[in-house]
Amino acid sequence: MINKLILGLSLLILCACQSVQKVDREADFNFGWKFSLDKLNDAYALNVDDASWREVNLPHDWSVEFPFDSINGEGCTGYLPGGLAWYRKHFKVESNPNKSIYVLFDGVYNNSEVWLNGEKLGEHPNGYTPFYFDLTPYLNKSGKDNVIAVKVDHTRYADSRWYSGSGIYRNVKLITVNKLHIPIWGTFVTTPKVSKDEATVSIDVKVLNEYSKIQSFKVNTVFFNPKGIKVGEVVSDELNINKGETTLMQTVSIKNPALWSIDTPQLYKAVTKIVQGNKTLDTYNTTFGIRSIRFDKKEGFFLNGVNMKIKGVCQHHDGGLVGAAVPKGVWRRRLEILKDGGCNALRISHNPASEELLELCDEMGFLVQDEFFDEWDYPKDKRLNMNERHDDYITRGYAEHFQEWAQFDLKNTMLAHRNHPSVFQWSIGNEIEWTYPRNKKATGFFDNMNWQGGYFWSQPPFSTEKIRSVYNSLPAKEHNIGATAQKLAKWTKELDTSRPVIANCILPSASFETGYADALDIVGFSYRRVMYDYARKNYPDKVVMGTENLGQWHEWKAIEERPFVSGTFLWTGTDYLGESNGQWPRKATESGLLDLAGFEKPNFHMYKTLWQDDAHIYICGNTPDKSEYKLVNNKIVEKKAGKWQKRTWVWYPVQEHWNYQKGQDVIVEVISNCPEVELFLNGKSLGSKKLVDFEDRIYKWYVPYQAGKLEAKGVKDGLETSCQIVTSSAPTSIELTVDKISLNADGYEVAHIFAQLYDKDNNPVIADNAKITFDIEGDVKLLGVDSGSARNTENYQSNSVTTHKGRCMMIVQSTTKTGSAIISASANEIKSNSIQLSIK
Repeated sequence: MINKLILGLSLLILCACQSVQKVDREADFNFGWKFSLDKLNDAYALNVDDASWREVNLPHDWSVEFPFDSINGEGCTGYLPGGLAWYRKHFKVESNPNKSIYVLFDGVYNNSEVWLNGEKLGEHPNGYTPFYFDLTPYLNKSGKDNVIAVKVDHTRYADSRWYSGSGIYRNVKLITVNKLHIPIWGTFVTTPKVSKDEATVSIDVKVLNEYSKIQSFKVNTVFFNPKGIKVGEVVSDELNINKGETTLMQTVSIKNPALWSIDTPQLYKAVTKIVQGNKTLDTYNTTFGIRSIRFDKKEGFFLNGVNMKIKGVCQHHDGGLVGAAVPKGVWRRRLEILKDGGCNALRISHNPASEELLELCDEMGFLVQDEFFDEWDYPKDKRLNMNERHDDYITRGYAEHFQEWAQFDLKNTMLAHRNHPSVFQWSIGNEIEWTYPRNKKATGFFDNMNWQGGYFWSQPPFSTEKIRSVYNSLPAKEHNIGATAQKLAKWTKELDTSRPVIANCILPSASFETGYADALDIVGFSYRRVMYDYARKNYPDKVVMGTENLGQWHEWKAIEERPFVSGTFLWTGTDYLGESNGQWPRKATESGLLDLAGFEKPNFHMYKTLWQDDAHIYICGNTPDKSEYKLVNNKIVEKKAGKWQKRTWVWYPVQEHWNYQKGQDVIVEVISNCPEVELFLNGKSLGSKKLVDFEDRIYKWYVPYQAGKLEAKGVKDGLETSCQIVTSSAPTSIELTVDKISLNADGYEVAHIFAQLYDKDNNPVIADNAKITFDIEGDVKLLGVDSGSARNTENYQSNSVTTHKGRCMMIVQSTTKTGSAIISASANEIKSNSIQLSIK
């Protein structure tokens, strides 16, 4: 009996191992790399001694490891350096003549070249798009050492208009498959018919035969619902293919589907197998969502047949203190905060997203506009935007590679990303018009002596006919914006017709007349909300929406009042490094709803009151000399009437504390979606006011300062909410909090530790700051510290930072060791509590 049990257990273990081997086509290839920041010429060679090189795990961004440098750095890329570096990794594989092995890079910034065992596999100039190489012909098998070497040339360190980072900053995978297999990105799921009762799901499956002989096989796809229950299966007829590639379509009907939406992001899985006889040669898993999207020229956007507004933000790819190598947990925290503020969409600016970010958007219910390019045929000025006005080596960017690489990069991005249900738009370009001079001149806004005004706020001075006439009369360059747009749209639709093609147009009045808009399913407006009605009148068959807009109330008001405008993407979700030319010590752009550390800013609170239904109140203010408002005849009015309608990227200065001089007057501002708010000072009512009386949606009171507690209360939909700010004294303690107390020992998971100054009465100190030093004991890796301030140029990779608004943050990451860590902090004599992390 015991022998039978042992035999049965052995068989079960053997079956389990075989099952794992069948599906384990992808292996993590991020650990154990060697790194050298040196201008070596031949570090790909097998005889290179890399024993003294620094060991790093990927993703890795070397630029963020350096101090901010106002002398040798460039503001466009956040005053951080580039350089030339090499990565090398030693690895072994087993010999198997029936296997092929590939390496897949999700992103390397940039101008990368890859070698295996001294043989060059190829190059990849683009820093944002995924790519892979076949390692098979050059592998040493049967347990012999292999060396993969990657050269990353970011000596042109100012080649983007924002911080790009440097290095292998996204994940790398090793993919091992049978020579008869589904290639990388080899499936494509669509849902051509969707209702709450039934959905049609189609999957295109590519099969690659790398054998020299004809292969016979079947393709079997099983569909699983979000609970892991099988809901459909398709088995193909016997197929016979020669060496090369073939594609087949399989379709199932799923009853009562769980639809993917922003509120219920339900995910299905298709498990596709290549079966030869009774043997499974390859297993490929495809995660997808069942959902329908539709844009209507009159009614806007529909998700699963439900009309809704796109409440989106633009998002660059850096994560503040972690640079461009952003752990998944950092993205998750940021997305959770944005979601809490009512955000339901991201525009990835201005290049494709990482696979991990898209996975999170799938899981958390964010719509995504995936954007391909920031420049096409001609370069932008990396320091000043618009067309190129410099000619120096360090700013040469992707435009130099566009003619040769655009189709490859666009299609690689789409193949890698098109199964993500979150992706609902393909953007072929961002503000491209600047680089084709005829567009700018044809609008009539620029170089026109007969027109005076602000471009953001004015209607086109030329008629549509005159724009077309002027454009056609101007000398043309070699490349035409309309022709290039048509080419990009064609390539996009060759791979996917289930999503619309869009672009972010900064000069839409010209784009409508130059052939650019003709290539688009949707015309996105960049800072041109004053032209929504213009477009509706002159181009009624075109769908339009905001794709880059200001984080101010007037932007949303324009969209809310127009059903035909699908929504917006605000610039930006979070502050981002770079685009700060000549503005040292400002290292970042401060247009975000969240700061660099992911702390909420005033415009976040404004949009939270606009984008979600729950009652919300936020208090701030300033003294009359610094406020945007003044008191006139006992009424608070703008110092410049109507200014709220033309506010731009950065919120005007306000204080979030209640610490002023005795006897000072303060103009208190309350942002809320409650229809009525009452303000109290030390328990005494200062009166109730109604939201309808404030066209800028900001409640205001003129308050003689008294130390104590200022509190605002309101009721919405029967629920009461309140917010308070309290006078604080000098800081006497530091309170540490953490978003996670337990981490997986996987080398990836992160914890955010937040430090807040407090006074002797346990009031948060916001009006004072201190330099805080964190102390770590235990098995975690310090990623860095940040206060959130765009003007703090202290090193990120440190354990010490000066607070901003009395607070700061540290991020730590697990290693592959289990154990624990204890974290504390101090600021001279001021001490903190301790945080204990468990690493399992």
